[in-house]
Amino acid sequence: MTDKQPEAPRRRRHRSRAEADRLAAEYEASGLNREEFCEQRNVPLKTLSRYVSRYRKQQENRTGGDAPQKWVTVEVAAPGDSGGELLVLLPHGRRIEVKRGFDATTLRQLVAVLDQV
Repeated sequence: MTDKQPEAPRRRRHRSRAEADRLAAEYEASGLNREEFCEQRNVPLKTLSRYVSRYRKQQENRTGGDAPQKWVTVEVAAPGDSGGELLVLLPHGRRIEVKRGFDATTLRQLVAVLDQV
């Protein structure tokens, strides 16, 4: 016989659909692998996998599903150039220019938002 007390059952965290989608978008924009992201956010790996799968299907449905991935033009400025460090030209004349010393977290959030548009 052991003196060990039985472990209390873990309480499951239920997230709303919006919370799950936001978590999936944050993962997609994070640049981390699933294990790292799950460890940082204290989210079970299977849960994140389910959220990401559902989120990606939702994104495909918004873009027509059968639409091929689109390529964008990227120009990297030469050292000493007075322009931006990175310039991304998007369809319809949109562009994102990232200058030296940019905040990577803010850029990830911007990309996550643009993915939803």
